[in-house]
Amino acid sequence: MQRGLPMQPTVVLLREGTDTSQGKPQLLSNISACLAIAETLSSTLGPRGMDKLIVSERGEAQITNDGATILKLLEIVHPAARTLVDIARAQDAEVGDGTTGVVLFACQLLKEIRSYIEEGVSPHIIMKGFRQASQIALDRIKEIQVSVDKSDPERFRSLLLKCASTSMSSKLIHSEKPFFSNMVVDAVQCLDQDDLDESLIGVKKIAGGGMQDSMLVKAEVFQQPLILCLNVELELKAEKDNAEVRVDAVSDYQAIVDAEWEIIYRKLEAIEKTGAKVVLSKLPIGDLATQWFADRDIFCAGRVGAGDLRRVVQAAGGAIQSTCSDISREHLGTCGSFQERQIGGERYNLFEDCPNTKTCTLVLRGGAEQFIEEVERSLHDAIMVVKRAVKNGEVVAGGGAVEMDLSAHIRKHALTIPGKLQAVHIAFAKALEIIPRQICDNAGLDSTDILNKLRMRHHNGDTWYGVDVDGASGVRDNMAAFVWEPSLVKLNAIASASEAACLILSVDETVRNPQSEQGKAGPKAPPGAAQRALRGRGRGMPRR
Repeated sequence: MQRGLPMQPTVVLLREGTDTSQGKPQLLSNISACLAIAETLSSTLGPRGMDKLIVSERGEAQITNDGATILKLLEIVHPAARTLVDIARAQDAEVGDGTTGVVLFACQLLKEIRSYIEEGVSPHIIMKGFRQASQIALDRIKEIQVSVDKSDPERFRSLLLKCASTSMSSKLIHSEKPFFSNMVVDAVQCLDQDDLDESLIGVKKIAGGGMQDSMLVKAEVFQQPLILCLNVELELKAEKDNAEVRVDAVSDYQAIVDAEWEIIYRKLEAIEKTGAKVVLSKLPIGDLATQWFADRDIFCAGRVGAGDLRRVVQAAGGAIQSTCSDISREHLGTCGSFQERQIGGERYNLFEDCPNTKTCTLVLRGGAEQFIEEVERSLHDAIMVVKRAVKNGEVVAGGGAVEMDLSAHIRKHALTIPGKLQAVHIAFAKALEIIPRQICDNAGLDSTDILNKLRMRHHNGDTWYGVDVDGASGVRDNMAAFVWEPSLVKLNAIASASEAACLILSVDETVRNPQSEQGKAGPKAPPGAAQRALRGRGRGMPRR
């Protein structure tokens, strides 16, 4: 009788209890998770988009329709769906606008090819088709984008106002678009036009008043009061905060106290000798120093935010000093007028008529705190859009016009491709239509009828026809109607969405480590609970 082959021992690579999912079901599950996010975000798109009220664990409520902010506040934990959070944040950081559109387009790409995955089409073929179609779309945008002449300042400013206004169309402040568009364009034009560092635009939020009470504080030219910016603490520290000192006599202790007072007075006298009339410090300024400065008609403020101090230095000149000795004239800044003004229920210090006009501050007013925060987010998006328009100067029509043109262009190109790639290209073209379709749905329009009109228009060569949420026909030439967006918004959105869809399609297995999840989510278990649970599952230490 022939003896059988010996059994191969079972090799366990992963910790017991590790959750592994793989294959086609895992891929379809990831797609479903992404589509759930799209369902949440879809109603916020376009000029008639709705807002979301999101309440945190602490009961803090935020009202917003900004895609990146919503995804951040939702705290999504699904590993594949977090890819969408990343592309929304990247779009927000790079361009500032189009965060909802990029997520919806990525999700629609996955939705269009889900049936192909179910039928067994290789994800690699789909990814190849997506990358090809994405490149065709990017080339088409560069072909049709309109370059704006920057040589005429008035015409160029008009372009920037239209870009800012288009960005605000879907925001809470759409009713005050002309007012805020002018404010945003003025703020961006205050910056150094070479680097356009938007962090030099300060924002102060003051509750009370109406939106029209908001204002832009600009710096202009000339000099008078000298301004000294420090990173020095001007405060007597309590003994408990200092190092331990052992003394044998009261006179020794008094000598230590006198030395400490001598040090701070020496600092104060050195500051007075510089001639500065305004002293700002990132670190605290105590009561002694405040009174000493007040007696000598010097204004001082401690615990000034790093961003505020940086903007003051940028506007007034000088440099932040980390010592009070050897401060020369070139280390001090200047301004034409310095005043303390009551705005709402708080007092603010305004530096006006500064030598450098490379910084400014937006003072935002409004009734509710949540409202003011949403205004700030809306203005940030508009500032980023205007910044990109200044840097690049190329625009395309919004309102779904460019997406419909790309869809028609890719469909036409797909007819020249044989095999499965043709179907993938057509799916990509169909996915692009989600933007105009969702704009119609959110505005209460008949999306099927309007998309048919747009397809006919674009087939006839009307490149810039898009959705018109106000007109009777539902379609119009959005370039002529001044619904403009920087082409960079669309270039970045299509590239990011395509790469995100390819990344999700490339994942065929998820390995979830249970131990790492225990540390992340949920309240901590009481001491000993984990050990008891492990013993209950037969994973504890063996008994002696």
